[in-house]
Amino acid sequence: MTIAPEAPAIPKPLTFLELEITGRCQLTCSHCYAQSGPTGGHGTMTAADWRRVIDEAAELGVESVQFIGGEATMHPAFVELVDHALNTGRRVQVFSNLHRVSTDLWALFERPGLSLATSYYSDDAHEHDEVTGRTGSHARTRANIVSAVERGIRLKVGIIHMREGQRSAQALAEMRALGVDRVHIDRVRAVGNAARTAAIPSTSELCGRCADGKAAILPDGTVVPCVLGRFLPAGSVKTTPLAAVLGGQQWAQIAAAIPRHGGGCAPDTCTPKEDSCQPSPGAAACNPDQDGSDCSPAETPACDPAYD
Repeated sequence: MTIAPEAPAIPKPLTFLELEITGRCQLTCSHCYAQSGPTGGHGTMTAADWRRVIDEAAELGVESVQFIGGEATMHPAFVELVDHALNTGRRVQVFSNLHRVSTDLWALFERPGLSLATSYYSDDAHEHDEVTGRTGSHARTRANIVSAVERGIRLKVGIIHMREGQRSAQALAEMRALGVDRVHIDRVRAVGNAARTAAIPSTSELCGRCADGKAAILPDGTVVPCVLGRFLPAGSVKTTPLAAVLGGQQWAQIAAAIPRHGGGCAPDTCTPKEDSCQPSPGAAACNPDQDGSDCSPAETPACDPAYD
Protein backbone atom coordinates (compact mmCIF):
# COMPACT_ATOMS: atom_id res chain seq x y z
CA MET A 1 0.00 0.00 0.00
CA THR A 2 1.27 3.51 -0.84
CA ILE A 3 0.92 5.90 2.07
CA ALA A 4 0.32 9.58 1.43
CA PRO A 5 3.38 11.70 2.24
CA GLU A 6 1.95 13.66 5.15
CA ALA A 7 3.81 14.87 8.21
CA PRO A 8 4.07 11.77 10.40
CA ALA A 9 2.99 11.97 14.02
CA ILE A 10 5.32 10.64 16.69
CA PRO A 11 3.96 7.19 17.56
CA LYS A 12 3.35 6.37 21.21
CA PRO A 13 5.82 4.07 22.94
CA LEU A 14 4.99 0.41 22.45
CA THR A 15 3.19 -1.25 25.36
CA PHE A 16 1.32 -4.12 23.66
CA LEU A 17 2.74 -6.52 21.07
CA GLU A 18 0.86 -9.20 19.12
CA LEU A 19 2.92 -12.18 17.98
CA GLU A 20 1.19 -14.06 15.15
CA ILE A 21 3.38 -17.13 15.42
CA THR A 22 1.56 -19.42 12.97
CA GLY A 23 -0.92 -19.56 10.13
CA ARG A 24 -2.03 -23.08 11.02
CA CYS A 25 -5.44 -23.70 12.56
CA GLN A 26 -7.87 -26.60 12.95
CA LEU A 27 -10.70 -24.36 11.73
CA THR A 28 -11.43 -22.50 8.48
CA CYS A 29 -13.42 -19.55 9.80
CA SER A 30 -15.25 -17.61 7.13
CA HIS A 31 -14.09 -14.27 8.58
CA CYS A 32 -10.46 -15.14 9.43
CA TYR A 33 -8.28 -12.04 8.94
CA ALA A 34 -5.20 -14.24 8.42
CA GLN A 35 -6.89 -16.77 6.11
CA SER A 36 -5.55 -19.52 8.37
CA GLY A 37 -6.42 -23.21 8.14
CA PRO A 38 -5.18 -26.79 8.57
CA THR A 39 -2.65 -26.42 5.74
CA GLY A 40 -1.22 -23.13 6.98
CA GLY A 41 2.45 -22.92 7.85
CA HIS A 42 4.41 -21.54 10.79
CA GLY A 43 6.21 -18.92 8.73
CA THR A 44 9.92 -18.21 8.51
CA MET A 45 10.42 -16.92 12.04
CA THR A 46 12.31 -19.51 14.09
CA ALA A 47 11.85 -20.07 17.81
CA ALA A 48 15.15 -18.23 18.32
CA ASP A 49 13.83 -15.28 16.28
CA TRP A 50 10.68 -15.10 18.44
CA ARG A 51 12.69 -15.28 21.68
CA ARG A 52 14.90 -12.44 20.46
CA VAL A 53 11.87 -10.34 19.59
CA ILE A 54 10.36 -10.97 23.02
CA ASP A 55 13.63 -9.85 24.63
CA GLU A 56 13.71 -6.74 22.44
CA ALA A 57 10.10 -5.98 23.34
CA ALA A 58 10.95 -6.25 27.04
CA GLU A 59 13.84 -3.82 26.57
CA LEU A 60 11.42 -1.38 24.89
CA GLY A 61 9.08 -1.49 27.88
CA VAL A 62 6.33 -3.60 26.33
CA GLU A 63 3.98 -4.60 29.13
CA SER A 64 1.82 -7.23 27.42
CA VAL A 65 2.47 -9.83 24.73
CA GLN A 66 -0.32 -11.65 22.92
CA PHE A 67 0.23 -14.98 21.16
CA ILE A 68 -2.14 -15.36 18.26
CA GLY A 69 -2.43 -17.21 14.95
CA GLY A 70 -3.82 -19.14 13.26
CA GLU A 71 -4.13 -21.25 16.37
CA ALA A 72 -1.11 -20.25 18.42
CA THR A 73 -1.08 -23.48 20.43
CA MET A 74 -0.32 -25.44 17.24
CA HIS A 75 3.16 -23.90 16.92
CA PRO A 76 5.77 -26.48 17.99
CA ALA A 77 7.54 -23.93 20.23
CA PHE A 78 4.35 -22.41 21.68
CA VAL A 79 4.89 -23.51 25.30
CA GLU A 80 8.57 -22.53 25.17
CA LEU A 81 7.76 -19.06 23.82
CA VAL A 82 4.99 -18.38 26.32
CA ASP A 83 7.28 -19.50 29.13
CA HIS A 84 10.01 -17.19 27.83
CA ALA A 85 7.65 -14.20 27.70
CA LEU A 86 6.38 -14.86 31.23
CA ASN A 87 9.94 -15.19 32.50
CA THR A 88 10.76 -11.71 31.17
CA GLY A 89 7.99 -10.35 33.38
CA ARG A 90 5.59 -9.57 30.54
CA ARG A 91 1.86 -10.13 30.92
CA VAL A 92 0.81 -12.75 28.38
CA GLN A 93 -2.49 -13.27 26.60
CA VAL A 94 -3.10 -16.38 24.50
CA PHE A 95 -5.74 -15.98 21.81
CA SER A 96 -6.97 -19.51 21.11
CA ASN A 97 -10.00 -21.06 19.46
CA LEU A 98 -10.11 -23.42 22.49
CA HIS A 99 -10.91 -26.27 20.13
CA ARG A 100 -8.43 -28.62 21.76
CA VAL A 101 -6.76 -28.02 25.13
CA SER A 102 -4.45 -30.66 26.57
CA THR A 103 -3.71 -31.20 30.25
CA ASP A 104 -0.31 -29.57 29.76
CA LEU A 105 -1.89 -26.52 28.16
CA TRP A 106 -4.35 -26.10 31.04
CA ALA A 107 -1.38 -26.13 33.44
CA LEU A 108 0.25 -23.40 31.33
CA PHE A 109 -2.93 -21.32 31.15
CA GLU A 110 -3.22 -21.38 34.94
CA ARG A 111 0.15 -19.66 35.40
CA PRO A 112 0.14 -16.20 37.02
CA GLY A 113 0.37 -13.37 34.51
CA LEU A 114 -1.41 -15.28 31.73
CA SER A 115 -4.91 -14.72 30.37
CA LEU A 116 -6.96 -16.38 27.63
CA ALA A 117 -9.07 -14.97 24.83
CA THR A 118 -11.32 -16.74 22.36
CA SER A 119 -13.95 -16.09 19.71
CA TYR A 120 -17.55 -17.33 19.83
CA TYR A 121 -20.35 -16.92 17.31
CA SER A 122 -23.67 -18.26 18.52
CA ASP A 123 -25.45 -20.23 21.21
CA ASP A 124 -26.68 -22.41 18.35
CA ALA A 125 -24.18 -25.15 17.55
CA HIS A 126 -25.05 -25.35 13.86
CA GLU A 127 -24.66 -21.60 13.35
CA HIS A 128 -21.34 -21.54 15.21
CA ASP A 129 -19.98 -24.54 13.29
CA GLU A 130 -21.08 -23.00 10.00
CA VAL A 131 -18.77 -20.05 10.71
CA THR A 132 -15.79 -22.17 11.77
CA GLY A 133 -16.19 -24.75 9.00
CA ARG A 134 -15.87 -27.65 11.41
CA THR A 135 -18.69 -29.72 12.86
CA GLY A 136 -18.36 -30.09 16.61
CA SER A 137 -16.29 -26.94 17.12
CA HIS A 138 -19.09 -25.27 19.09
CA ALA A 139 -19.25 -28.11 21.61
CA ARG A 140 -15.47 -28.17 22.07
CA THR A 141 -15.04 -24.42 22.44
CA ARG A 142 -18.02 -24.05 24.78
CA ALA A 143 -16.84 -26.91 26.98
CA ASN A 144 -13.37 -25.39 27.25
CA ILE A 145 -14.83 -21.96 28.05
CA VAL A 146 -16.70 -23.62 30.93
CA SER A 147 -13.50 -25.35 32.04
CA ALA A 148 -11.52 -22.09 31.95
CA VAL A 149 -14.13 -20.38 34.13
CA GLU A 150 -14.14 -23.29 36.58
CA ARG A 151 -10.35 -23.17 36.81
CA GLY A 152 -10.40 -19.45 37.57
CA ILE A 153 -8.44 -18.55 34.44
CA ARG A 154 -8.75 -14.94 33.32
CA LEU A 155 -10.80 -15.18 30.11
CA LYS A 156 -12.12 -12.80 27.46
CA VAL A 157 -14.73 -13.94 24.93
CA GLY A 158 -15.32 -12.00 21.73
CA ILE A 159 -18.57 -12.67 19.92
CA ILE A 160 -18.05 -11.81 16.26
CA HIS A 161 -21.24 -10.62 14.60
CA MET A 162 -21.17 -11.85 11.01
CA ARG A 163 -24.64 -11.32 9.55
CA GLU A 164 -28.18 -10.15 10.15
CA GLY A 165 -30.18 -12.59 12.24
CA GLN A 166 -27.14 -14.16 13.88
CA ARG A 167 -27.77 -15.18 17.49
CA SER A 168 -25.06 -12.87 18.82
CA ALA A 169 -27.17 -11.39 21.63
CA GLN A 170 -28.16 -14.87 22.77
CA ALA A 171 -24.49 -15.91 22.73
CA LEU A 172 -23.64 -12.88 24.87
CA ALA A 173 -26.30 -13.84 27.40
CA GLU A 174 -25.11 -17.43 27.38
CA MET A 175 -21.51 -16.46 28.13
CA ARG A 176 -22.58 -14.24 31.00
CA ALA A 177 -24.72 -17.04 32.39
CA LEU A 178 -21.68 -19.33 32.27
CA GLY A 179 -19.72 -16.86 34.39
CA VAL A 180 -17.65 -15.11 31.71
CA ASP A 181 -17.37 -11.54 32.95
CA ARG A 182 -15.35 -10.18 30.02
CA VAL A 183 -17.49 -10.75 26.94
CA HIS A 184 -18.47 -8.41 24.15
CA ILE A 185 -19.81 -8.26 20.62
CA ASP A 186 -17.68 -7.01 17.74
CA ARG A 187 -18.62 -6.71 14.09
CA VAL A 188 -16.73 -8.65 11.45
CA ARG A 189 -14.00 -6.69 9.61
CA ALA A 190 -13.55 -6.74 5.85
CA VAL A 191 -10.06 -8.21 6.07
CA GLY A 192 -8.77 -11.62 4.97
CA ASN A 193 -11.56 -14.15 4.35
CA ALA A 194 -14.15 -11.50 5.16
CA ALA A 195 -12.92 -9.01 2.53
CA ARG A 196 -15.78 -8.10 0.24
CA THR A 197 -13.51 -7.53 -2.77
CA ALA A 198 -10.04 -8.51 -3.91
CA ALA A 199 -8.88 -4.92 -3.38
CA ILE A 200 -6.44 -3.95 -0.63
CA PRO A 201 -8.43 -3.41 2.62
CA SER A 202 -9.12 0.11 3.77
CA THR A 203 -7.75 1.67 6.95
CA SER A 204 -11.38 2.56 7.72
CA GLU A 205 -11.85 -1.11 8.67
CA LEU A 206 -9.45 -0.66 11.58
CA CYS A 207 -10.57 0.34 15.08
CA GLY A 208 -8.57 3.57 15.02
CA ARG A 209 -6.01 2.60 17.67
CA CYS A 210 -3.64 0.47 15.59
CA ALA A 211 -0.02 1.61 16.04
CA ASP A 212 -1.21 3.57 19.09
CA GLY A 213 1.09 1.94 21.62
CA LYS A 214 0.70 -1.42 19.90
CA ALA A 215 2.13 -3.41 17.02
CA ALA A 216 1.99 -6.92 15.59
CA ILE A 217 4.55 -9.24 14.06
CA LEU A 218 3.47 -11.75 11.41
CA PRO A 219 4.88 -15.29 10.93
CA ASP A 220 7.45 -14.04 8.41
CA GLY A 221 8.68 -11.27 10.73
CA THR A 222 6.78 -8.40 9.10
CA VAL A 223 5.87 -5.63 11.53
CA VAL A 224 2.37 -4.18 11.12
CA PRO A 225 0.16 -1.90 13.27
CA CYS A 226 -2.06 -4.83 14.32
CA VAL A 227 -3.03 -8.25 12.97
CA LEU A 228 -6.01 -6.70 11.17
CA GLY A 229 -3.73 -4.06 9.65
CA ARG A 230 -1.52 -6.66 7.98
CA PHE A 231 -1.72 -4.72 4.70
CA LEU A 232 0.41 -1.94 6.26
CA PRO A 233 3.96 -3.38 6.53
CA ALA A 234 6.57 -1.24 8.26
CA GLY A 235 9.62 -3.50 8.05
CA SER A 236 10.84 -6.89 9.24
CA VAL A 237 12.37 -8.09 12.48
CA LYS A 238 14.07 -10.86 10.51
CA THR A 239 16.58 -8.30 9.26
CA THR A 240 16.11 -5.27 11.54
CA PRO A 241 15.83 -4.88 15.33
CA LEU A 242 12.31 -4.14 16.54
CA ALA A 243 13.36 -0.77 17.95
CA ALA A 244 14.75 0.29 14.57
CA VAL A 245 11.54 -0.67 12.76
CA LEU A 246 9.40 1.25 15.25
CA GLY A 247 11.73 4.22 15.08
CA GLY A 248 11.65 4.37 11.28
CA GLN A 249 9.86 6.78 8.97
CA GLN A 250 7.64 4.05 7.49
CA TRP A 251 6.19 3.20 10.91
CA ALA A 252 5.57 6.88 11.68
CA GLN A 253 3.81 7.36 8.34
CA ILE A 254 1.64 4.29 8.91
CA ALA A 255 0.65 5.53 12.36
CA ALA A 256 -0.28 8.91 10.88
CA ALA A 257 -2.30 7.33 8.06
CA ILE A 258 -4.71 5.44 10.32
CA PRO A 259 -7.89 7.47 11.00
CA ARG A 260 -8.42 8.19 14.67
CA HIS A 261 -11.68 8.38 16.57
CA GLY A 262 -13.40 11.73 16.87
CA GLY A 263 -15.66 10.79 19.77
CA GLY A 264 -15.18 11.68 23.40
CA CYS A 265 -13.74 8.67 25.20
CA ALA A 266 -13.04 8.45 28.88
CA PRO A 267 -9.26 7.93 29.03
CA ASP A 268 -9.47 5.40 31.87
CA THR A 269 -11.99 3.32 29.94
CA CYS A 270 -10.68 3.38 26.38
CA THR A 271 -6.97 2.69 26.38
CA PRO A 272 -5.22 0.10 24.23
CA LYS A 273 -3.82 -2.11 27.01
CA GLU A 274 -4.49 -5.49 25.45
CA ASP A 275 -5.88 -6.38 22.06
CA SER A 276 -7.67 -3.15 21.18
CA CYS A 277 -9.20 -4.60 18.01
CA GLN A 278 -11.10 -7.16 20.03
CA PRO A 279 -14.29 -6.79 22.08
CA SER A 280 -14.33 -6.17 25.80
CA PRO A 281 -16.46 -4.60 28.56
CA GLY A 282 -14.85 -1.21 27.90
CA ALA A 283 -17.04 -0.47 24.89
CA ALA A 284 -20.22 -0.61 26.96
CA ALA A 285 -18.86 2.31 28.96
CA CYS A 286 -18.08 4.14 25.72
CA ASN A 287 -21.60 3.56 24.40
CA PRO A 288 -23.74 3.26 27.55
CA ASP A 289 -26.95 3.03 25.55
CA GLN A 290 -25.77 -0.14 23.81
CA ASP A 291 -25.22 -3.17 26.00
CA GLY A 292 -22.75 -5.28 24.08
CA SER A 293 -22.01 -2.57 21.52
CA ASP A 294 -19.29 -3.32 19.02
CA CYS A 295 -15.79 -2.08 18.31
CA SER A 296 -16.61 0.56 15.75
CA PRO A 297 -14.52 1.28 12.68
CA ALA A 298 -12.23 4.26 12.69
CA GLU A 299 -14.55 6.60 10.83
CA THR A 300 -17.24 6.17 13.49
CA PRO A 301 -17.01 8.49 16.52
CA ALA A 302 -16.87 5.74 19.13
CA CYS A 303 -14.40 4.46 21.67
CA ASP A 304 -11.89 1.74 21.21
CA PRO A 305 -13.03 -1.19 23.35
CA ALA A 306 -9.82 -2.01 25.15
CA TYR A 307 -9.74 -3.15 28.70
CA ASP A 308 -7.50 -3.66 31.69
